Amino acid sequence: MNGFVLAYTGAPRASGINNWQVFKAHINGDKKIHANFESIARIARDMHRALENRDWNEVARLLRAEWKLRKTNAPGISTPLIDRLVAAAMKGGALAAKVCGAGGGGCVVFLVSPERKEEVARTVRASGGQVLPCRVAQEGLTVNSAAGPIDRPKS
Repeated sequence: MNGFVLAYTGAPRASGINNWQVFKAHINGDKKIHANFESIARIARDMHRALENRDWNEVARLLRAEWKLRKTNAPGISTPLIDRLVAAAMKGGALAAKVCGAGGGGCVVFLVSPERKEEVARTVRASGGQVLPCRVAQEGLTVNSAAGPIDRPKS
């Protein structure tokens, strides 16, 4: 299984403003935004399938495709530092990258093969990113209410 390198850029993005611009464009019928959302939705469905099949090459391809689409939605979706980190990490062996951090958290996660993880982390640090510790949760979220656990719907 592949792993991840999580990097903090030290420069949170103004994602709320970006999201508002994209939201307004969608409401106003911007055909490009609508097409991008349709493509992103298709990628999400394909990603679900790829993850279920543990097809890491397809997961990486889909992450790259989603990021490429998302960056075209608004000019401030990425920053010069994020672009530099992604380019350097890809040269260092990362398979894909995704900006993350709700509210403009300024983080980028890189999908990496286990044997390239340290090299990608070194490359990210050398390019101005702060590598943060991370691990994949083995179980999903469990929500409890005052009445007890809430059962998830069976899929």
